[in-house]
Amino acid sequence: MYRIDLNSDLGESFGRYTLGLDDQIIPLVSSANIACGQHAGDPVVMRKTVGMAKDAGIAIGAHPGYPDLQGFGRRDMHLSPDEAYSYMLYQIGALHARVKPHGQLYNHAAIDSELAAALAQAVRDVDPKLVLVGLANSALVDEGRKLGLVTAEEFFADRNYTDEGRLVSRNDPAALIRDEEHAIERVKNAIREGAVLSVTGKLVDLHPDTLCVHGDSPSALAFVSRIRQELEQDDIVIKAVGAE
Repeated sequence: MYRIDLNSDLGESFGRYTLGLDDQIIPLVSSANIACGQHAGDPVVMRKTVGMAKDAGIAIGAHPGYPDLQGFGRRDMHLSPDEAYSYMLYQIGALHARVKPHGQLYNHAAIDSELAAALAQAVRDVDPKLVLVGLANSALVDEGRKLGLVTAEEFFADRNYTDEGRLVSRNDPAALIRDEEHAIERVKNAIREGAVLSVTGKLVDLHPDTLCVHGDSPSALAFVSRIRQELEQDDIVIKAVGAE
């Protein structure tokens, strides 16, 4: 039997600005990664999103990012390991749950072992029972395992991969997969075969524990609904990482 966690990045509204369809996406996923107020979100939005997730009976995760509201955490910032540790600690404390870094913090931690070690240490120092989510085959997953953390390797349904198994930069026109049928077929192959074709056609090995579908695009709701339906039709069980 195949099993996958279906997660979405939520709680990204801020003050008077509304982003995403959280109330409609939450019933379709098994885990919610909730922004912690640095790249998106605010205390009121966080509390509201946590409440909706609890009511739906899904897992709740902290989604810490760079302190970059204007850039939505997707711009490069050069933090020292000590600074990264501090920002990670601060945001996990705001939402004590499983942890998945956001945006460029996530991407850098996939390849920078020193940064990854600092983030993993921050998670462990808050609570060694927390689940650390990172890109499949990434330095963040490796460093988390070294510290004895439970880790979850993540696959992105709507993103292309490089030959090295990293996410294609959002600055590249090929970063996003816009063909829904193609995206769903890739998801199924990743779960069943443990592999995905890179943007150049190279076979990349990966074994995802959790599948991410972004919640901030106009088509997000329809895409999440379709993926859930397709997985269930193929007898792939959707459950949060660590759930019985």
